[in-house]
Amino acid sequence: MAMADAKQLHIAMFPWLAFGHMIPYFELAKRIAQRGHRISFISTPRNIQRLPKVPPNLSSQMNFVSLTLPHHDNLPQDAEATNDLPLHKIPYLKIACDKLQDSLAEFLQKSKPDWIIYDFIASWLPPITAKLGISSAFFSIFQAWSICFCGSSSLALINGEDPRSKPEDFTVPPPWVPFKTTVAFRLHEAKKFFDLYEMNESGVTDMVRVGLVIDGCDVIAIKSCMEIEWQWINLLGELHGKPVLPVGLLPPTAYDNRDTLEDNNWLTINDWLGKHEPKTVIYVAFGSELNLSQIELIELALGLELSGLPFFWALRNRDDTVVLPDGFEERVKGRGVVCTSWAPQLRILAHESGLIARVFTEKKVGIEIPRNEEDGVYTRKSVAETLQLVIVEEAGKIYRKKSNELRVLFTDEQLHDQYIHKFVEFMENHRQVSVH
Repeated sequence: MAMADAKQLHIAMFPWLAFGHMIPYFELAKRIAQRGHRISFISTPRNIQRLPKVPPNLSSQMNFVSLTLPHHDNLPQDAEATNDLPLHKIPYLKIACDKLQDSLAEFLQKSKPDWIIYDFIASWLPPITAKLGISSAFFSIFQAWSICFCGSSSLALINGEDPRSKPEDFTVPPPWVPFKTTVAFRLHEAKKFFDLYEMNESGVTDMVRVGLVIDGCDVIAIKSCMEIEWQWINLLGELHGKPVLPVGLLPPTAYDNRDTLEDNNWLTINDWLGKHEPKTVIYVAFGSELNLSQIELIELALGLELSGLPFFWALRNRDDTVVLPDGFEERVKGRGVVCTSWAPQLRILAHESGLIARVFTEKKVGIEIPRNEEDGVYTRKSVAETLQLVIVEEAGKIYRKKSNELRVLFTDEQLHDQYIHKFVEFMENHRQVSVH
């Protein structure tokens, strides 16, 4: 790739129509705009309305491009994001999103951005960007290890040449991982992951989409950092023969706008966290795209109650029929908070009382709650006992120490800033170059 003179870049961004994807794209957009570049953030009208407000100092740099989502008979009116839909209807959203191809191509042809940063959904975009001479980056909100797990090359993903043919094959590290690791799926997780290889109503499997997107991009950007998974990030580049640039963990950027719903939420949450001893509050979150079943929700709730420990639960289930146990919120009042609106995740984790127990088992940062291997069901007893171990018991000391190190990493703004700087520098030096 040839070097280019530094100038203001015009960068288009097109995330999948899920807030778990749109929010990281929005955070990345703000950070790029902070460095003087112009952003065209492409989505549908209702999604753009529901995004957080742009900081006033960046409003001239960030333009929102509203594309009308084509109609589909199986989509309810005004359903424009995954959280507007039950799980079985999401393939129809993919069909509608695929039909944005012409209007997106028209925008790109007229506006001629230097770069487009796009998501796994847009498997049809690489031929368009190649034809128009627009450089492209695939920005994955998933960590490098999960993409490495998918396949040894983008061609294997596209052609379905993966030797693994059943969920059990995914419960061990793949043969192309050259270093020792315990990272693999449990059987119940592997069954869900295996669905990505299955054909859906959109006519394209998610794995083929990922393969086409990786094969057609100039660079892979990843929401991660070397401090967490350097071996996997390096392996990802080797597997696909592409530059891989981590952009950090994208903690929300602070700005003085106290009137927003998020900031008002944060003031209330911060006040509540401040009433608890440092490193004693359990933060429970599954992301906006994961739905708990009724059994999972009840066992988790009763496990939190049984533990006797303070907790903050960011609960956003798109299935309204799945409800908390009767009287639960009343019984845990004062000790536990259930938040059903958007929770400012990284602010909570940065607070002295926020202790995160995630599946970073290999690094002793988190410990998994014991589950049934077949179906992934856990019990209230296993939830309560695991929480007691990591928060209170002597045997959990190593997890508390490592978890605190991760908390510091999550909130190291200077570190994340350096990752963004390197990514932006790459785009400045490699714009308008096609390597297809």
